[in-house]
Amino acid sequence: MSKNYNDLADSIVTLVGGEQNINSLYHCITRLRFKLKDISIAQQNTSKIKELAGVLSVVEANNQYQVVIGNEVENVFNTIMARYNIKSALGSDNNDEITTNSEEEKEGNIFLRFFNTLSSIFNPIIMPLAGAGMIKALLVVLTTYNFMSAESSTYKILSATGNSVFYFLPLFLALSAARVFKANQFVALAIVAALLEPNFTALVTANGVTVDFLGLPAILMGYSGTVIPAIISIFVYSKLEKILKRFIPKSLEIFLLPMVALLIMVPLTVMVIGPVGVYLGDGLGSLINIISERSGLLAGLVIGGGWTLLVMIGIHWGVVPIMVNNLATYGYDIIRPMVAAATFASAGAALGVFFRTKSKETKSLALSSLVPALLGGITEPIVYGLSVKYKKPLIAQIIAGAIAGAFMGAMKTKAIVYVFPALTTLPAFFGETFPIYCIGIAMAFFLSAILTYILGLDEKIEEVKKEDEKLLSPVDGEVIQIESVKDPVFSTKAMGEGFAVIPKSNQIYAPISGVVETVFPTQHAIGIKGDNGLEVLVHIGINTVELNGKYFDISCVAGSRVTKGMIIGEVDFKALQAAGYDSTTMVVVTNGNELSEPVKFDIKEIHLAGGAV
Repeated sequence: MSKNYNDLADSIVTLVGGEQNINSLYHCITRLRFKLKDISIAQQNTSKIKELAGVLSVVEANNQYQVVIGNEVENVFNTIMARYNIKSALGSDNNDEITTNSEEEKEGNIFLRFFNTLSSIFNPIIMPLAGAGMIKALLVVLTTYNFMSAESSTYKILSATGNSVFYFLPLFLALSAARVFKANQFVALAIVAALLEPNFTALVTANGVTVDFLGLPAILMGYSGTVIPAIISIFVYSKLEKILKRFIPKSLEIFLLPMVALLIMVPLTVMVIGPVGVYLGDGLGSLINIISERSGLLAGLVIGGGWTLLVMIGIHWGVVPIMVNNLATYGYDIIRPMVAAATFASAGAALGVFFRTKSKETKSLALSSLVPALLGGITEPIVYGLSVKYKKPLIAQIIAGAIAGAFMGAMKTKAIVYVFPALTTLPAFFGETFPIYCIGIAMAFFLSAILTYILGLDEKIEEVKKEDEKLLSPVDGEVIQIESVKDPVFSTKAMGEGFAVIPKSNQIYAPISGVVETVFPTQHAIGIKGDNGLEVLVHIGINTVELNGKYFDISCVAGSRVTKGMIIGEVDFKALQAAGYDSTTMVVVTNGNELSEPVKFDIKEIHLAGGAV
């Protein structure tokens, strides 16, 4: 049976201010990325959102409110989009569907806006880029060890499969950039497609060759696999499109706007934007290589140790264009191996936590987050679920990542295609530096695990004090034996051991600290899983399910965290009794048969609510 994400989706949307407060939403590999009308509403509930079961952390960066989910993010996103009328920030070619607006674009500093824009452009194409990259890497392995001939038709078909995304990368970028810059996506495709058209490519005998265009010199470049020219070109086109719409009549727009746009943008790109973009990309790649040549050790130290921090603030995607540009320009990239040091250091921290912690739940989290890190390169569940939470593992993985990154940087380790660093993507690093890469990631992994184990976790003692094992009365009133309740389901203890209270006030309090697992739609019953392992049901009144929520105002939601004595709602008990219902409120431990020792209650030891504990 598939997992139900409704409660988590509802809780997140409610706590960020409801669908009316959400301008747009999209997700990356591990995060829900909200653009909110009033971010202060969500900020007030940040602590509650962090405590939701299924949420790893909350990050505010790039003018976004980011809820870190981990591997289940797509399922949560799909649930939200299915249940609420929220626009996706991925939009479409229709400008009305693009949810960002000019006021939003002006918010935040220019540095964060720049990285956020790059992230938005590259996020949708990461998956095909990584998939095609792995095919190219596997072909290198197959031909190197003579499992397949490079002259065979099989190889050529698979090679076309692997090369497709890289050869036509400008088209992918044009489509994605048009979405981000709020321009017509198909006109954008037409502009950049002209740069890959056979008649044009036949003119490009070498980069920098000059031809005549209307009597003006045009410097031609090869644009296959390039990154910067397409992005700049579509950015300029997005501005031009707005101007053209002011002057072209709506009745003629369907053909006149794209015709004028193509006549302006293609020559402009060929003569100015394209060459500038190519030279800029080449210069950026040369700068990276110069830094690596002069001090690869220092570069690796910074990237290997600092990558985790970039992940934490959510701008790591902004570095992707540099890596992709390196691959297109030189056929290899030196940054990805340094990033791999940080990835495997995160995985090592999870292993260290697994062996160091005494908590079964923490062991389970460490093991479950270790697998996607090693096999898929996804580390955010480790970073937020373990490293940030326990602090010292974060220190350990930064140190290990820096050392391993410095080692691989000093040895000029290379990646031959773009992939997420993981055990499954080892072929992407195949080549003369492959042994160095293997040593580097092993160094990062085991050094981080050892340091995490030595440094410890700053883990609070998870054994609950005897006082904390006691339940609090959920209402002020007279505590009575569960056997005296006028409902055989409770009085016979069929639901479990417990006690009952005859209410004297309307406030409802949390009887235990933990996470709310269930709030019945009628609000008459609340299920809480306590930090000490007890699963507690608070059932307000007898047969009150028939009221369908009338007289009830429960403020907690499924997935939210509560502390013992915290007010979680109110019930109008006088009105409830006047309607003919018994207001007796039952508190039952529903998992008593799973505990090592039986649960027993002495009603004389039950503290009354209202802060008595």
